[in-house]
Amino acid sequence: MNKNKRFVIDTNVLISSLLFKDSKPREVVDKILEEGSIIVSVDTIMELVDVLNRPKFDRYLPVNKRINFLASYIKKTIYIEIKERITICRDPKDNKILELSVSGNADCIICGDNDLLILSPFRNIPILTPDEFLKNKY
Repeated sequence: MNKNKRFVIDTNVLISSLLFKDSKPREVVDKILEEGSIIVSVDTIMELVDVLNRPKFDRYLPVNKRINFLASYIKKTIYIEIKERITICRDPKDNKILELSVSGNADCIICGDNDLLILSPFRNIPILTPDEFLKNKY
């Protein structure tokens, strides 16, 4: 993988990487952090904060571990200012992923969301599941 490559990782993949240490999502995050860059926007970080604060996660991870994960994650990412609003996704909440990808010149989006996967490639940006990403040579 080229260290200059930029990736967008959907919140569900990030949460799975946090909860399941021996999982494909964890492999994806580890591989990108070692060999590429993860890009984020205000909207994607706010979604991650919202999800991490949901009471249903109290039984899986204490709040302090979630806060530590968030702080560590943010330090390892590149912040991107959104330059273009996109409204093409059938789930409007997912447009933020497309906006980030376009504004940040992403090389790939990794997600498990069918509302995004159906759009692949979006403006020449492949949208892959964690399994597909790991099989490709990025």
